[in-house]
Amino acid sequence: MVVTEPKSKDLASQCVAIGMRMAEQRCIIARVHSGSTDHPEVEELYRRCSGGRARYEQMRESHHDHLVNLCTGEVIESQSEDIERSQAEIAKKLGYRLIDHRLELYAVPLDNKAKR
Repeated sequence: MVVTEPKSKDLASQCVAIGMRMAEQRCIIARVHSGSTDHPEVEELYRRCSGGRARYEQMRESHHDHLVNLCTGEVIESQSEDIERSQAEIAKKLGYRLIDHRLELYAVPLDNKAKR
């Protein structure tokens, strides 16, 4: 029986071997792609990669939401009383009391050339 390394390590190793920096995003793509049993198109691979991301941060006294710049990976914290109010109203209209939530927006800069 021949044991081979997981494809994700192989893909990551290949990237490093040609001089690519293995940023978090590339590691996620390598892991998700290598774990696929099919041959996903780019859009499907993107969906799979962005679905399971988790960001860990210290607990804060105030709640905030995130906007993720898909070009750079930068995470921008934001706060909006209007959004907070709307979320509570939606839950109430549906017959629920909102306990907690997480809002993460994925975006690209309006002037794509200026913020890469």
